[in-house]
Amino acid sequence: MFEKIVVALDGSIQSIRAAEKAIELAKQSGAHAYVVYVVDGKTSKADVLNTWNSLGIMEKRKKKFKLVEDVAKKEGISYEVRLLRGDPAGTLVTFSNDIQADLIVVGSRGLNQFQQMILGSVSHKVVKRATCPVLLIK
Repeated sequence: MFEKIVVALDGSIQSIRAAEKAIELAKQSGAHAYVVYVVDGKTSKADVLNTWNSLGIMEKRKKKFKLVEDVAKKEGISYEVRLLRGDPAGTLVTFSNDIQADLIVVGSRGLNQFQQMILGSVSHKVVKRATCPVLLIK
């Protein structure tokens, strides 16, 4: 069914749900899961302003993966964590294309129509740009 599943993780509740679903699908299909966290310029600047040392920033990011890694290990799936830099939607799609992913799993933050029109959403951009199926988790 699936051989390579990419799941976007940003630490939000929706992305944790997406990761749980990706792990479930990977277990059922025997797929390899790529847990991807994309650091964009805004996030990096905010992290530096809030935490003045780079080790502290990295530790904060690693904590976001801990829960997902624990579940993946418990379920015995093949997975790897990737920390990438760039525009979240574009970087996620490019990475997925590069590894020839069979599925992208991404959480939806549930923006209302006005927020989505003004801000856009990573999940919406991924759905529009991806060349493989995308599973959107609410």
